[in-house]
Amino acid sequence: MGKGGGCVPSKSRAPTGAPNNEPPTPRGVAGLVPVEQNDTTRLSGSFEEVRSSTQNENLKVFIVYHSMYGHVEGMAKRMKKGVDGIDGVEGILYRVPETLSQDVLEQMKVPLLDEEIPVISAAELVEADAVLFGFPTRYGSMSAQMKAFFDSTGGLWKEQKLAGKPAGFFVSTGTQGGGQETTAWTAITQLVHHGMLFVPIGYTFGAGMFKMDSIRGGSPYGAGVFAGDGTREPSETELALAEHQGQYMAAVVKRLLQA
Repeated sequence: MGKGGGCVPSKSRAPTGAPNNEPPTPRGVAGLVPVEQNDTTRLSGSFEEVRSSTQNENLKVFIVYHSMYGHVEGMAKRMKKGVDGIDGVEGILYRVPETLSQDVLEQMKVPLLDEEIPVISAAELVEADAVLFGFPTRYGSMSAQMKAFFDSTGGLWKEQKLAGKPAGFFVSTGTQGGGQETTAWTAITQLVHHGMLFVPIGYTFGAGMFKMDSIRGGSPYGAGVFAGDGTREPSETELALAEHQGQYMAAVVKRLLQA
């Protein structure tokens, strides 16, 4: 027997095999209050709560985007058309706050975007039944403006207010190898920590996903556009894919919440 009585049961610890009626102490993330096992409350993002609150209203799909030169904004507007095409579902457009100063934006020759589309706050995400996030790529990941917006959702994460909400992505890249898939793929981490449900489009666009006769953005992760040097406008095929994604998400959330 080594020093300290390694084989002798500690006086402060129940012997091996003895019944222990004390519940284990939860080991949560620092700053988080663990949910008690007998707590009868449900997460704010649960389908039961959302279903009961939207039975007599249109389901709301928030289309939340950051757009620098208008490519993502163009897709967002076409995506709203797809959402609105599903009976009982409404698409609502929002911009995330811009983090660059007006002087910097002018030096970058950033055009004025649609100022009639309101800027969203993180707290407003709770009102959505589903969210489609759109953003340009920065080295294969989301833009800093969109990342800053996700970073501002810490309060919602702490209370898991977004848990259970379906979400998807659409992107803009400068080149064909610039991150059409990785930009969406790396963004999934944001949804995971919130407990949101990632809804990719897969190959539901049908033959349009296999066309090789023209340049086309988009992937199974979501719609996409190639912006080139910023002067190339989205093609009709790219916009049609964005409309399809809006329609697809609207159908998914309707099936989940009105079943």
